[in-house]
Amino acid sequence: MLQLLPQNDTLTPNITNPNEAVEFINSYIEKYHCEFMSVDLSYMNILDACFVSTMCSTKHFIKYPEGKISWRISSGLIRDFNKDLELGNADYTV
Repeated sequence: MLQLLPQNDTLTPNITNPNEAVEFINSYIEKYHCEFMSVDLSYMNILDACFVSTMCSTKHFIKYPEGKISWRISSGLIRDFNKDLELGNADYTV
């Protein structure tokens, strides 16, 4: 059974290990219908947030090419780093 994620809900992994955060978010993407989702990584440092958002945006794009992920981040540097990767499904909010 698929569960619909309301657009106003934000997924917050609260996991400091970036590999575990990627696993958590990717399993969420696999398990639930979440074509449009919001994830809060504002508690992570810049490098970990870049890694997690890049890996999970890629996974999300594979399943939902027309979908979007809104990432809540702690620094605009994360958005600047990822803009050159052309992740068309990722939006970043500081």
